[in-house]
Amino acid sequence: MTDPILQAKGLVKRYGRVTALDHCDFELMPGEILAVIGDNGAGKSTLIKALSGAVIPDEGEVWLEGKRVNFQSPIDARENGIETVYQTLAMSPALSIADNMFMGRELRKPGFAGKFLRKLDRPAMEKFARQKLSDLGLMTIQNINQAVETLSGGQRQGVAVARAAAFGSKVIILDEPTAALGVKESRRVLELIQDVKSRGIPIILISHNMPHVFEVADRIHIHRLGRRLTVINPGDYSMSDAVAFMTGAKEPEREAA
Repeated sequence: MTDPILQAKGLVKRYGRVTALDHCDFELMPGEILAVIGDNGAGKSTLIKALSGAVIPDEGEVWLEGKRVNFQSPIDARENGIETVYQTLAMSPALSIADNMFMGRELRKPGFAGKFLRKLDRPAMEKFARQKLSDLGLMTIQNINQAVETLSGGQRQGVAVARAAAFGSKVIILDEPTAALGVKESRRVLELIQDVKSRGIPIILISHNMPHVFEVADRIHIHRLGRRLTVINPGDYSMSDAVAFMTGAKEPEREAA
């Protein structure tokens, strides 16, 4: 069997008397879309933050490509090829699409101008951003220099996904990517997710939208009470089963691998 590209073993995270993660395990296989579902307060966000460097677990281990990693910040995770698109998108509305694509990793001009005068290489950034949007079929956005605040919700989500796909060389984490979108825009984002998967990049999808989860996920990680309850194949269970597992109305027959 193929080894997981991203794995967590026995993660524990406590906030005072509250245990957000209770010896939680997790596995993401190469090239798959793994959905993570769970009731509010189940610990999904804490798990994702532990995997993306935003939270440092009290106990447990995180492994990336068979090597143990100790992320101290989201920048550590980014430098190791893990990109996260949060529900808030973490974009600056007044800045351009190109500026948002390169936020925190701007390209500087070669030579003296870049090294000492700190001048940005805007043509290179604009070319790169346009190429990445084009790769994902997002060229309905005509002007790469238009402010993000002028885009629709679906277009903003598209830019955020394109940014993650451009720099997330190993894993992309998507937190509720269709939560605030209409039917048409949600459909486009789901197509984007499939496009990214087709490039061989595995995706962790956190979502409350069961139809979307069952449509695109290869496996579904069900999170309950701070730990993994089970992992199911969407072809073997119904949405009602998944919700019953998630809420505790029904127990899985066995722990899935």
